[in-house]
Amino acid sequence: MSQIPNEFDCFKINQEEDKIVSGLEKIKLEDINPGVVTLKTEYSSINYKDALAATGAGKILKTFPLIGGVDVAGEVLESKDSRFNPGDKVIAACSGLSETNDGGYSEYTRISSEAAIKLPEAMDTRTAMAIGTAGFAAGLAIYKMKLNKQTPEMGPIVVTGATGGVGSIAIDMLSASGFETTAVTRKKTHDDYLKSIGTSNIICLEDMEMGERPLEKAQFGGGIDNVGGDLLSWVLRSTVPEGNVASIGLAGDFKLPTNVMPFILRGVNLLGVNSTTLPNSFKQDVWNNIAANMSPKKIEQIVTKEVTLKELPEQFQAFLDGSIVGRVLVKI
Repeated sequence: MSQIPNEFDCFKINQEEDKIVSGLEKIKLEDINPGVVTLKTEYSSINYKDALAATGAGKILKTFPLIGGVDVAGEVLESKDSRFNPGDKVIAACSGLSETNDGGYSEYTRISSEAAIKLPEAMDTRTAMAIGTAGFAAGLAIYKMKLNKQTPEMGPIVVTGATGGVGSIAIDMLSASGFETTAVTRKKTHDDYLKSIGTSNIICLEDMEMGERPLEKAQFGGGIDNVGGDLLSWVLRSTVPEGNVASIGLAGDFKLPTNVMPFILRGVNLLGVNSTTLPNSFKQDVWNNIAANMSPKKIEQIVTKEVTLKELPEQFQAFLDGSIVGRVLVKI
């Protein structure tokens, strides 16, 4: 453990008199939650959940204080788990970091066996964190859709919330898997960005008519929805027979005003996607599948910013303001 300095930087989140306070701190390795795998952190990322946690805009942390960052990727320095050896590259995402355990916004990190995933051979740590929690959720959605017999021949996949991290990675992964995509967005100014990452068609939410019929024209082979509410209802009512619609997020509404017609007359399948409760072995399978079969081809377009620990606060506010497009990497 001689490679680890006596003190190093982290971004810590604390609670003081019911107020969330966060910022850079100097810590020692023993200040981090116990873990079986010790990493020299190389990259993390910023997810909307990170912005909620660090600003107090959402109740994310279950205990205080904690180091922020729900994602981490780095090199193993020491491991009590025989699956990992010094020099191995390891990632952790969707595993309780910055919620119940210290997260990835630290120069050195300790994680549990349950959180640690071996980096696929065809992937580097930068790409893994460009994917991160957001992209893993997208990859899991596509993985489940394929298991449920989704094919490109069934028609384009509609992706809602398309300029966000999940939506952007979903479009790229779908394109890499041979699917045509239709992007739905509120942001008219980002057509060039969406085309650059592989979408075939763009629908501006402000200009569209969702209709009120129990079934709308069957124009999509399936969907990946990050919004919920009326938009998810429209996607379900507009999907072809036996198509799959994966529900990932609720950026618009947690409610689902729908009817049974899409399910009983068209056999549409609504797939729930929860990436945090999967067993470690399943997560490893999904990561390996992402690397082998749907590795993003447009990462450089999707990663719109790369920042340091010092630059995190202004990025969190941008996430809350809704001004972030694509993915933001944190180089550590």
